[in-house]
Amino acid sequence: MKVSRRGMLTGAAAAAAGATGVIGMDTRGEAAPTASAPTDRTPVEFTWLGTHAWQIRCGKHIVLTDPWLTRFETGTFTPDGVNPKTRLVIDEAVIDRHLTAADAILVHHGHYDHMADVPYVAQKTQATVLGTHSHVNLLRAMRTPKDLLSPVRGGEYLAFDGFTIEVFPSLHSCGGKRHDYAFAGYRLDAVPPRPRVIEDLVEGGTLAYVITIGGLRILSLSTANFDPNALRDLEVDVVLAAPGGEPGITDRLLRTIKPVRTVLATHWDDFGKPLDQPAVPWTDLTPLRTSVERTGAKFVVLELLAKVTL
Repeated sequence: MKVSRRGMLTGAAAAAAGATGVIGMDTRGEAAPTASAPTDRTPVEFTWLGTHAWQIRCGKHIVLTDPWLTRFETGTFTPDGVNPKTRLVIDEAVIDRHLTAADAILVHHGHYDHMADVPYVAQKTQATVLGTHSHVNLLRAMRTPKDLLSPVRGGEYLAFDGFTIEVFPSLHSCGGKRHDYAFAGYRLDAVPPRPRVIEDLVEGGTLAYVITIGGLRILSLSTANFDPNALRDLEVDVVLAAPGGEPGITDRLLRTIKPVRTVLATHWDDFGKPLDQPAVPWTDLTPLRTSVERTGAKFVVLELLAKVTL
């Protein structure tokens, strides 16, 4: 079993799962059974590339979620807060170092830390890019080839070679005294001018996806929030869940869907820090861990660039 350069195996449960580069995996034994859990399937490898950027691989098939690897400083996690006029840049060398191929790219919402690198990644891999009509308009403004873009709205069931994608309407997290959204808005009427600064990449609607690959069903959520009506009684095996929805929202999520075996922490790092350094948490993960473990599921936290096979 290989251990990643900064990863660490924790506990017999991690070893039994074949995890590499895993920290903080629950070791309390068997998780609650999932009705949809397959009995015969192909291993699926998850690689965390920071923020909500995941490479999900099964054999030759690769799905990417919100592949943003450039990671530049915006002030988001400083006392002064985010500078909305921060210039958008793309570090092609970093992307080339870590991404070589993909079949599908799932855009969950339009903020820069989810979508800014997508035009380059799409051209490099020639993958199909899924996102809302607003996301598609912004991606076209950033010179993404139109024939790679597939606008979706929620409710779609899409079959690819080796996997399927189900699309669900979702919600971005809101915060502050007024419970407002960061960089809110849509670009629906036409392709806008090319985005130059981070505030130009507006949320544009938020989506959730279920990826079924290798017999594993994976619910991918890019923020702590979700649409309970869309996900009610959903059966999946793995959830990518972000902190920031405690107390209450994460517990409500895990009550809304069927019991799951594994939750992978996502979007918990200070994404102004370089990808080749250890991740720096922007928040305490204990509340998220508590919400997950209370249900009997295993909670997995990966170091940057680390992998786990489920």
